[in-house]
Amino acid sequence: MTLSTKAEPGSPAETWKRLAAERALALVRDGMVIGLGSGSTARYFIEGVARLVRDGVRVRAVASSRLTAALAAQAGIPLLDDLDRELDLAVDGADEIDPACNCVKGRGGALLREKIVAQAALRFVLVADDSKLVARLLRGPLPVEILPFLWRQTRRRIETLGGHGELRGGESAPVVTDNGNWILDVQFEEGIDAASLDGRLHAIAGVVEHGLFVGLARSAIVAGSAGIRVLGEPVSEA
Repeated sequence: MTLSTKAEPGSPAETWKRLAAERALALVRDGMVIGLGSGSTARYFIEGVARLVRDGVRVRAVASSRLTAALAAQAGIPLLDDLDRELDLAVDGADEIDPACNCVKGRGGALLREKIVAQAALRFVLVADDSKLVARLLRGPLPVEILPFLWRQTRRRIETLGGHGELRGGESAPVVTDNGNWILDVQFEEGIDAASLDGRLHAIAGVVEHGLFVGLARSAIVAGSAGIRVLGEPVSEA
């Protein structure tokens, strides 16, 4: 099963994504180094940061994908390729978010760099429309970034954990990540524990990273027809 994560331009979902991203701008302060996520909701945050920069707010940013880097550079946001300190803030979207702000990411393909950015941040905040809220993670497939080398063996070992993996793009034209790897979309059995799956996937040689982000986000800003709500820590505090 593949869940649709796209919304038509001008749809209510796009409005809600923009509202969530705009709320996250309240966390940006002059002098910060921030992490910029990937995807449609993160794009609205990037647009907002660009406005702040034009208004004189001094920030520098690290991009979580090549596409995000291109968007940020075009918008005039100063970018860093590396740094010797933690990020003050990282903001990104998600494909699924549970009540504890754990999430699934990577259906857009940038999960490895997104997780590096999230782990490097003092504060990691999710932004999303309320269609991304789930009572329990892994309602849809989990993206797993793998090495192309002996990839079928890697898939076989992943499937012993209780899932079925499909190579994104298919064997004739697999999707290649920014890091030169491939992605398996793995549908796990209903009720599997995401927290235990985290460690078991990392124990498999050939798995580069997976899209479970457990214990990383401190807040999730979620917008929908009922307005904006915040899971976890308030966003009014920098």
